[in-house]
Amino acid sequence: MSLFAGGAEAASTPGFQPTRANKTRAPKPAPPGMVWIPGGEFSMGSEDPTTDGMCGGHEKMPDARPVHRVYVDGFFMDKTEVTNEQFAKFVAATHYKTVAEITPTKEEFPSAPPENLVAGSTVFTPTPKAVPLNNMLQWWRFEHGADWRHPEGPKSSIKGREKYPVVQVAYPDAVAYAKWAGKRLPTEAEWEFAARGGESGKTYTWGNDLQPGGKWMANTYQGKFPVTDAASDGHKGIAPVAQYPANKYGLYDMAGNVWEWCSDWYRADYYAKLAEANKGVVRNPQGPQDSWDPAEPTEKKRVHRGGSFLCTDQYCTRYMVGTRGKGEVNTGANHLGFRCVR
Repeated sequence: MSLFAGGAEAASTPGFQPTRANKTRAPKPAPPGMVWIPGGEFSMGSEDPTTDGMCGGHEKMPDARPVHRVYVDGFFMDKTEVTNEQFAKFVAATHYKTVAEITPTKEEFPSAPPENLVAGSTVFTPTPKAVPLNNMLQWWRFEHGADWRHPEGPKSSIKGREKYPVVQVAYPDAVAYAKWAGKRLPTEAEWEFAARGGESGKTYTWGNDLQPGGKWMANTYQGKFPVTDAASDGHKGIAPVAQYPANKYGLYDMAGNVWEWCSDWYRADYYAKLAEANKGVVRNPQGPQDSWDPAEPTEKKRVHRGGSFLCTDQYCTRYMVGTRGKGEVNTGANHLGFRCVR
């Protein structure tokens, strides 16, 4: 008997083949706050978003190509990003200190100026007027005292934001929480299979139209980036979890709101190397053995997925489901969180 459900929707984008989801049922009831993702075979990656018919933006995103066939086993996944409330329970139980709460050393960040070797993290700061979008340091600052309890700096707080996704978490922080919760971080392939919700070749987790019926489907950036977020989607900046419709697997915010850590090392050439080494289906890929970002070759980076409330077609269209992000493992930000799998 075939493991796959037949008749999956035909691909709608060149280079994509239909998704074939497993027929196997969940081995047990879903743990609280999680849903069963059946796994199966799918086309992973993204077409060039700068071409006609795509959603625009200025980046060709070659690291998300070639589109290739991948198989993943079934797994449970958190319905939402881990919230401040959930992370607070972990910290209360373990007395864990996040990377942002610990003073970094020169050995860890040899290129950092001495004034930045203090406990803190990076915070988005709107610019007073329009600026060229070729230097992100114009809208990001290192803020002394910014951490998960104080996402925008020491004068900010998560009081009243218990249902917001926890942010300012570095990769080791996400791993520590997942281990405490009896879970783990998803691989990049698991994350994308889940985000696609059984569909194939769609631009977004919900389909090909950014605003079906004129309705915003994710928390992204409208207005003039990085000056003013017009909040046309109903939220200026970060939003509580589950404010937009779930995808077909019952997962919320798989596009926008906050970026999410995956377990894979980031390599810009990873998909190309997979294509060279494998002519068929890649099964349960765990990512490359090391990290390489040609823009910052000395930094050790892991994959981010999903985009955030700062993504916009003016600068970053990485709320597109097959696209990839990356981040240095010990660096957090106020638009970066995570969710877990089991």
